Amino acid sequence: MLAAPKVNAFNPPRRTLMGPGPSDVYPEVLAAQARPTIGHLDPLFVGMMDELKSLIQYAFQTENAMTLAVSAPGSAGMETCFVNLVEPGEKVIVCRNGVFGERMRQNVERVGAIAVVVDNEWGEPVSVSDVEAALNANPDAKFLAFVHAETSTGALSDAKRLCALAKQHDCLSIVDAVTSLGGVELRVDEWGIDAIYSGSQKCLSCVPGLSPVSFSPAAVEKLKARKTQVQSWFLDQSLVMGYWSGDQSAGGKRSYHHTAPVNALYALHESLRLLAQEGLENAWMRHQSMHQVLRDGLESLGLKFVVEEQSRLPQLNAVYIPEGIDDALVRKQLLENYNLEIGAGLGALAGKAWRIGLMGFGARRENVALCLRALQEVLS
Repeated sequence: MLAAPKVNAFNPPRRTLMGPGPSDVYPEVLAAQARPTIGHLDPLFVGMMDELKSLIQYAFQTENAMTLAVSAPGSAGMETCFVNLVEPGEKVIVCRNGVFGERMRQNVERVGAIAVVVDNEWGEPVSVSDVEAALNANPDAKFLAFVHAETSTGALSDAKRLCALAKQHDCLSIVDAVTSLGGVELRVDEWGIDAIYSGSQKCLSCVPGLSPVSFSPAAVEKLKARKTQVQSWFLDQSLVMGYWSGDQSAGGKRSYHHTAPVNALYALHESLRLLAQEGLENAWMRHQSMHQVLRDGLESLGLKFVVEEQSRLPQLNAVYIPEGIDDALVRKQLLENYNLEIGAGLGALAGKAWRIGLMGFGARRENVALCLRALQEVLS
């Protein structure tokens, strides 16, 4: 028999999280997660789920009935959209301008579909004209997939125009909004987005581990008309919705699907309640305002942005590392001396850029001031 390990309780330090995620969590959200656990079919919990659904609909700006939180992080939200909608042999136009566009391509190929890749340089938004050319060259394409806010570079693409193009070519759109939800303008119904997924740990400033998703009526019809079974039992939305919405023929009674992460859903409910209390447009403006303060300070330190201003995410600021500066050493000193976390570059930007997050609760003036002062001291 193995001896019992002797370990102490884990008590992490209080960090200021200004990387690409997770972001600083609202104190109210941490408190909500510590509330008593009740059963995931308890009538009171079911009532909270109904409120949570309406809050997710507000954040996405949608009336889609199939709107819920997947019991797993944003990567599972991505997979949820692809495995439910895309069938083997179907053609998907995939836009790739960073790490997460490439992950979309991998999802397409894993379900046995055909990915037609539209590439743009890292740091650039998805090119609307390149996508239009790809759609014209592939009239049999069924989907257009792209990342709204590319976390690896800080580039924001024009979701409204891209989704309009998809509609013109009878394609369903699949949109990654992991970093955009709550931080920049996003209007699912108005822009005609068919399937969208996000994450709890970015601009919602919730604990990591949940993925809000939403499917349009057209996407639901595609799911219902599948010729093949959804390859993932856990992510099959036709099964999950029996838990989130109930069987209407049985008086709306919820069916057991999986044991929901009860306390994490308390946390998401609270974070979205705070977003609704602030107001979406106010949250978008706050992120932009704090970005401008951070931008001015970073530029005064001589740091240059990866993304041009017109396509730049306010909540994810990628800047080039100055010549002769040790990337890992700077981040280590920020963490050890200031309890401040910023992010390293990913993929093509690894070792070349830092990613500084201004997300949700973290998008406030004292965080900007700390980051600028700490960077100035470390770089000098």
